[in-house]
Amino acid sequence: MNTNQFRKLTGLLFIIGAILVNIPYSMLITNFDYPDILRQPAATVLTQFQAGGASLIFTWLAFAWVGLPLVFGTVMLKRVLEPEGHPLLETATTLGVVGLVLAVVGLTRWVFVVPGLARLYTDPTSSEAIRASVLVTFQAIHQYGGVVIGEHISQFMTVAWMVLISGMMLRSALFQAWQGWLGLISALVFFLAQSELLATVIPGFPEVPAAGLIGSLLWLVWMLYRWGLKSQPGMRRIRPSLAKSAPAQPWSTSARIHRIPSG
Repeated sequence: MNTNQFRKLTGLLFIIGAILVNIPYSMLITNFDYPDILRQPAATVLTQFQAGGASLIFTWLAFAWVGLPLVFGTVMLKRVLEPEGHPLLETATTLGVVGLVLAVVGLTRWVFVVPGLARLYTDPTSSEAIRASVLVTFQAIHQYGGVVIGEHISQFMTVAWMVLISGMMLRSALFQAWQGWLGLISALVFFLAQSELLATVIPGFPEVPAAGLIGSLLWLVWMLYRWGLKSQPGMRRIRPSLAKSAPAQPWSTSARIHRIPSG
């Protein structure tokens, strides 16, 4: 596989991952009132989850794993940018991969942990004491597995990856400047969503309610259009400090997408 084919494959993996993530995401919005359900009382969440049956469990399983192409794309992007000698490329790649893995860890609680709690809570033979203990257990798992791992740490690492990679895009001959700026803006909005997580433990903490949704949408737009659009020859000049090791040809990929979308 030559360099140009490798770049195209890297871009294709990001496009495929972004599209696949949108499918179970949309299904959860329709069938489980996601993501609003995440902040509902535990009793409501467990009851509604149990009503969703096996199909809801498989939807969560898909949501956890369909983003796998993004992991491979993140690793391959490192190789694409390596010739330009960006000093923080290794750090950025590590943050990106770990952030994606932690997202899977957080999401899979809906597949292997929550179903048992939901069945126990909705079982007519369960006593009030058992139901009460289930609610406490679910809340602890939900807060740690979801808010701490799946949302706070995972999203924070993803934001850090976005900032570092966007900075590299601004310095790179492979991308146009607007692609880097879009990544930085997306990262900032996504970061503001952390306020909602703090509000779950600090009553009255100021939130930016739409930041999570808007940040996710901007992230997906960035993932699609930074790889789906071509950088035209001659539009940007590489920084002198990177000139010696930079590839001669700008980024290009023939894939084009016009559709975009954590837990």
